[in-house]
Amino acid sequence: MQRVGVIGLGYVGLPLALLADEKGFHVTGIDLDKKKLSKLKNHESVIDDEIAKRQIKESKVIFSDDFGLLESIDIAIVCVPTPVDKAKNPDLSLVKSAAVSAAKNLKPGSLLIVESTINPGVCDEVIIPLIEAETNHIVGKTLYLAHCPERINPGDPKWHVGNINRVVGAHTDKGLELAYSFYDKLIDAKIKKMESLKEAEACKVVENSFRDINIAFVNELAMSFDKLGINVFNVIDGAATKPFAFMAHYPGIGVGGHCIPVDPYYLIEYARTNGFEHKFLSLARNINESMPIYSVDKLEQALIQKTGKTLKGACVAVLGLSYKANVADDRESPSYRVIDTLKERGAIVTAYDPYILGKSDVKTLEEAITSQEGIIVVTSHNEFVNIPKNDSLSAAVILDGRGFLTKYKGTFLNKGVVYLGIGT
Repeated sequence: MQRVGVIGLGYVGLPLALLADEKGFHVTGIDLDKKKLSKLKNHESVIDDEIAKRQIKESKVIFSDDFGLLESIDIAIVCVPTPVDKAKNPDLSLVKSAAVSAAKNLKPGSLLIVESTINPGVCDEVIIPLIEAETNHIVGKTLYLAHCPERINPGDPKWHVGNINRVVGAHTDKGLELAYSFYDKLIDAKIKKMESLKEAEACKVVENSFRDINIAFVNELAMSFDKLGINVFNVIDGAATKPFAFMAHYPGIGVGGHCIPVDPYYLIEYARTNGFEHKFLSLARNINESMPIYSVDKLEQALIQKTGKTLKGACVAVLGLSYKANVADDRESPSYRVIDTLKERGAIVTAYDPYILGKSDVKTLEEAITSQEGIIVVTSHNEFVNIPKNDSLSAAVILDGRGFLTKYKGTFLNKGVVYLGIGT
């Protein structure tokens, strides 16, 4: 039975550790967050994932903050975050620290896999030199290195870590075979071998840059069609009837999560240091990052027309802190940019999210929408479908940042509420 160590027990690492345990591997999970470890040791999931909540009840995973436990394992997998800083530059500090800490404890012949999202070149140009400088290992001889970029979609009941196709690249042929063999035992999906570490690294940033670009395209269409009096959602649905060469993407108040708003910057930065400027990717990022401000502008213009008042001193509810529907995950959520923009303009903001009550200003939807002059819906949580039916609704304007309340436009009108969508 192979021994596996998973470093970083968040949305990527914990499902991976629990799946490996379920598949019969002997698993050690490493994380430095003591509160997280305390919950995990009590068989409580630290992520909002139904599969993880089920698996952890019977889990035999050893949870610890001691990297020394990796001395006996065969495969170590780095699953720590790789964010960007305020200047949008990649922050590799966690992945570098985790890789070195693991390598210092790994026995000769072990395999180190990086699942954290990184830009092309990081394994070859950063991780390998760092390991060889700070440990006794020689990568490709005493330690094998592979990269298998994580693919996970939090809250998705269909696609999860166990059934999503993966790509894997490695420093040597033997490392590639070891990594392929591991994932072949772990997941019930296809695994594509890439010809290099750089190719594997590039796959993830290309996947998410593709989505970012297409979302930026429809966001720009939404802004244009707002002025042209065209419903962009209807147009996209119409275009999607073409059975080939079109993939529907929809506009919204902003892009969140740890992947789409982050990964393009990894490619932009790496290309820039190698003499190429990604103008298209940079433009897509600028468009998508502008959507929260555009949405607040739209709300304020409608508020002025309806009441004669600006946002200064106006009471506004922001509904949804999570970046996607029906999960408690607010990483890179556009809601915080919306809130900051509203406050900068003098609005009195009430934030509410049923999945993130710890960061909400109130505890119920009814409290959130009572006595508000404006409402901005950032996240399409199921609970928010009840807004049109709630007798407490008295706002002058509601801006639906996800376009999922359009069918209730007549209901809002009957209540004297101006309904706004993005591109509708």
